[in-house]
Order: sequence, then C-alpha cells, then structure tokens
Amino acid sequence: MKSRKRNLCLLLAGFMAAGLGLAGCKGDRDRDGKIEIELVQFKPEAIEVFEQLEEEFNRTHDKIHLTIDSPNDATTILKTRFIREDYPDIIGIGGDINYSYFVDSDILADLSDYPGLSSIKPAYLDILDGLEFVPTEGMFGVPHAANAAGVLYNRTMFQEHGREIPTTWGEFTALCQKIREAGIQPLYFGFKDTWTCLAPWNALAVDLAPADVCRQVNRGETNFTKEYRETAEKIKELTAYGQEGPFAYGYNDACTAFANGESAMFTIGSYAVPQIKSVNPDMDIDSFVLPGSDDPDGNVLNSGVDLLFCVMDACENKEAAYEVLDFLLEHDNVQFYLDEQNAISCKDEEFQLASMLDGMKDYITAGKMADYQDHYYPSEMSVDAQIQTYLINQDTDGFLAKFDKDWLRYNRDIIQKVKDYERQNGQ
Repeated sequence: MKSRKRNLCLLLAGFMAAGLGLAGCKGDRDRDGKIEIELVQFKPEAIEVFEQLEEEFNRTHDKIHLTIDSPNDATTILKTRFIREDYPDIIGIGGDINYSYFVDSDILADLSDYPGLSSIKPAYLDILDGLEFVPTEGMFGVPHAANAAGVLYNRTMFQEHGREIPTTWGEFTALCQKIREAGIQPLYFGFKDTWTCLAPWNALAVDLAPADVCRQVNRGETNFTKEYRETAEKIKELTAYGQEGPFAYGYNDACTAFANGESAMFTIGSYAVPQIKSVNPDMDIDSFVLPGSDDPDGNVLNSGVDLLFCVMDACENKEAAYEVLDFLLEHDNVQFYLDEQNAISCKDEEFQLASMLDGMKDYITAGKMADYQDHYYPSEMSVDAQIQTYLINQDTDGFLAKFDKDWLRYNRDIIQKVKDYERQNGQ
C-alpha cells in the first residue's frame, strides 16, 4: 500500500492543491442486504444514458445495488479521491494518458479472468496495451465504446456535384481544389479552440507516423523531428483549404458553419455530429478516413477507446463488479449507448451504426484502425497549443525541435522508467 500511495502522489501531484471539497468515503457497502457497487464515469454528456442504465440494472438485479455517478470534471475528482484512497468500485474513463497513469500506479485490478474480454475486438485491446508506459502483465480495462475521426462531409452537396471519396492525399487535395473552383469553401476550422487542432493532426499522423512512435521515442530509437515532419507539413498545407483567419473561429463556429453549408467538409471526429445536428437537424452527414499518404492501402481509421471500464484493485466485491460489466456489455445496452452517443462499439458483434459512419464501416469491420496520437501526450506539454502556434507561424523546423525538447522535459520520469525496465529485462 505504501508503494501505491507513493506512486499516486508522484503521478497525481497537484490535484490536492485544488482544494476540492469532494466525497470522502462511499458509506455503507450494504444497502438492504444488497451488495453496493459504485461506478464513476467521466462523460457528462452521457448522464441520461447512465441514469437509465442504472435504473434498469437495479430493476433487474436483486442482490446488487448499482450507483452511477457522472460528475463534471470526473477525472480530476477521481484523482483526488485516489490520493485519499477513497476508491469507487468501477470507473468509466477514456483510453488516454490518464489510463496509462492509473495502470502505472497499480490501482487497477487485473481483469484477465473476466470472461467478457473475449467479446472485445482485438484492435481495441491492442490499443489499451499500447497505452502502457512499459509492458505490464494483465489487462486492466474493458473497452466499451469508441469514436472515429477523419473528415465529415455534406453528403447532399457531394451527391449534387458528383464528388467521389478520395483515397490518397493527392486525390484529397485535388478534391479540395475542385470544390473551391465551384465557389464552395472546402474546409472550415475552429482553431481558436486549440483542441480542435488535434483532430486533423491525429487523422494525418495515423497514416504517416508509426502507431507506437511515442514508445519508440521513449526508447531512444527515433525522434519526432523525423517521424512527424510529413504530418506537420501536410497539416500546414491543409489550412490553405479552410476559411481565412481560422484562428478567429472556435469549435461552435465551425460546427455552425458546416451545418449551414458554408463548407463541404469538416476535419473533426464523429463526436461533433450532435453539435452540428443541433443547428441543422436534417443535415445528411457522412464521413471518410483522411488519406494522409498516396498509398490507398496505407489508409488507417483514426479511432480510439472513448469509454472503458476499470475495476479498482480495492474493490471488495469483484464478482459483483463483473456482473455490472456483464450488464453494460449486453447487446441491447450497448446498442442503446451507441444510438444515444453516436459511438462505435468495442464489442465484436453486429451493431447498427449511425449513418454518419457509413464511410468508415469497412475500416471498423476489418479492425484497420490506430489510436489518437494525442492519447500519449502529457497534458503539461500542451501539444494542441503548440500545433496552433505552429500553424500561425508556419515554422516546421522550429515546431519539431520544440516538440522533441518538450517531450524530453515532460516525459523524463517515464523515459527513465522505460530505461530501468529494459535494463532489468535485458533489452
């Protein structure tokens, strides 16, 4: 327990300084003779979904009572609770660097014995494995839902002009040029909100850089100046097909402009569709993979684990927690979540997908996908802001040099951990 506490203090330092007045202890483990299971999930936009799932679970289960909490800024709240060793039984989080920290802190239960893992698509299990700083024996999360990013396009506009979906970078830039010549804006960006810069960056990087590039850099095998140069050059080229002054417009502006037909395409993820539809409910939206290279066979879907469930190592009723996971993975419950959140299932079954994912179905079915590169970036590095600054200044060499310098600065502990692991294992 002391080593766990020490790891948490090292990795999650600073959250206690926020002075958040958060939950102390969970209270009784028993409610009317039932086993009490607490699940804390991080998606506030899915509160109503989880409220209905909680109600259905408790209606259909006699021996377990499930409480699902969906607080704002759940990740910060969870980290603060972990410092206090006040653990829920299950957490619902994203497949990003926070998952990496939690695995490294030894606070998640090994779920290798959970039968439901066999129903998960191998590609998404591989994505979770890839997030570990160093190889760790066991499986610590159950991927539940994913999203996809690439290019959303106005299907009606494409059909009216006989546009074909591009499969190479050359075809994509030629398409942008044809759309512009027809008097239509090809793309619209919301780069005032720095996080939106990551959408085209990630979608290009999955085609142009190794999926495990961050691990390779941590092992000292390469650097970002080499591996990210083509990505950097092409995202800079991409901005030429957007509106003037993209840094004056935010995410909501871009969604509204695309919804109103001010652009034919929008380089963003499927998660933006609800916002777009709130402006134009009747808009016919489809999507395609952003082709970063000139090899059609090299196209890869940018898809990551948007929601996964982990059982905490401190959970006193692992069998009951597994029963909750079984319920969440039931076909009808997964379909309900997909319908409400426009998501992709990580479960290897046939599900009805939202129509805006029609152009990505072949990649989803084949499991031809790679994780978002930014899921490996430490938040302190502020890569989104770095990309925004780069797109303003257009200095590729300076941007890449800073990326390498900052990576070594903000990942020095992880890099040392990798070195120690390889030394101990004779690698």
